[in-house]
Amino acid sequence: VGHCHPDIVKAAHDQNQLLNTNSRYLHDNLVDYAERLAKTLPEKLCIFYFLNSGSEANDLALRLARQYTKHEDVIVLDHAYHGHLTSLIDISPYKFRNLEGQKEWVHVAPVPDTYRGLYREDHEDSVTAYADEVKNIIEHAHKRGRKIAAFFAESLPSVGGQIIPPAGYFQKVAEHVHKAGGVFIADEIQVGFGRVGKHFWAFQLQGEDFIPDIVTMGKPIGNGHPLACVATTKEIAEAFAATGVEYFNTFGGNPVSCAIGLAVLDVIEKEQLQAHATEVGNFLMKILKEQQIKHPIIGDVRGCGLFIGVDLIKDQAE
Repeated sequence: VGHCHPDIVKAAHDQNQLLNTNSRYLHDNLVDYAERLAKTLPEKLCIFYFLNSGSEANDLALRLARQYTKHEDVIVLDHAYHGHLTSLIDISPYKFRNLEGQKEWVHVAPVPDTYRGLYREDHEDSVTAYADEVKNIIEHAHKRGRKIAAFFAESLPSVGGQIIPPAGYFQKVAEHVHKAGGVFIADEIQVGFGRVGKHFWAFQLQGEDFIPDIVTMGKPIGNGHPLACVATTKEIAEAFAATGVEYFNTFGGNPVSCAIGLAVLDVIEKEQLQAHATEVGNFLMKILKEQQIKHPIIGDVRGCGLFIGVDLIKDQAE
């Protein structure tokens, strides 16, 4: 919502003057904030864990998936980046290829990129073709005696090149993953909170019939303040709690962080920033497409709201 937004600064200051404790101490802000976030999400995503960073959120999502499914393996998209913890470097091809390489429990699916990818705009059914790649990975994993805990993907792959997956892709992937006993994790750390304009969450671009099992949030959630969240279903949360090892995060969900989170949601609403992202995004796409006509180096202009990519190329034909 912009640097040093006065409403955010005031919310932090006011709460700091009253009380800032670790989250062993109960405080209404946490419940109020969870209720506000719940209103933006599909009904079944009704349990919230608050944390301090997107990396913490993605690591917890991984733990939730494994505890719920009792499986270990994870399918990720090529070029993905999900965070800087050891567990997340392991599921980030963008990073692990330059480090220790791919772990045996990690499976990499091609990015559903219809411009540069395996199946392009001229393919008769790129949605099914890309989803079948995931299906094949699952079948190969099963042959090796491995079991899938989760398909883990950004709702719009960002590090992979601002990719807009074709609508319907996630539904088909979720079908294959659920059939294998796994869950679908949507990483909204870079693309959530109205950035895509049309919707509050980027996964909603896939259609109303698609609901992830776990959604992770970071970056924009606190407007620069360290705040993150994992939203999931009752079933997954109950399986996680059943271990008896309670989840505790000292500062995740503290009163000041939650006051800031609430203020961010207020500003997004009050200043109509979702509509603003649509309007400015459309304008930017229009002028970028005008440049595309003039300059052969611009191969593709793609985006949604203020999530936009310009693909620079050397040769139009290739």
